[in-house]
Amino acid sequence: MKDLLDIMRKKTDSDGHAPVEFDRIRIGLASPEMIKSWSHGEVKKPETINYRTFKPERDGLFCAKIFGPVKDYECLCGKYKRMKYKGVICEKCGVEVTTAKVRRERMGHIELASPVAHIWFLKSLPSRIGLLLDMTLRDIERVLYFESYVVTDPGMTP
Repeated sequence: MKDLLDIMRKKTDSDGHAPVEFDRIRIGLASPEMIKSWSHGEVKKPETINYRTFKPERDGLFCAKIFGPVKDYECLCGKYKRMKYKGVICEKCGVEVTTAKVRRERMGHIELASPVAHIWFLKSLPSRIGLLLDMTLRDIERVLYFESYVVTDPGMTP
């Protein structure tokens, strides 16, 4: 019982690590290149799970190749099972043999046809984009929704 009380007093998390104390936190913007570096692959299809097999669709929103295996230490096709194959990437299905917990950490990306503005920077009060460009929110919305345009270099315009 004494050991249990000692463990509870140490205030450790589920992995046995003591919490880290800090004085401040800094939040900043991530560049498109940095966001792509976090990605483990491109999501190309809107499908999630195959209704017949109940397995994630390849290149879909739940793709095992991008986000990791559904079951611990088992590839999607079942060729590699058990912990002895940890880190191996299956030649058949392309899934890395590791814990299923990595699905919570890994990210994918979606390539868009054209650039878009993040709603937080547009609709926040005051509008961050509006302050940066010295434009009204209404004018910026007209540009973003292709009702108007902004000329940055008036070189050959009439």
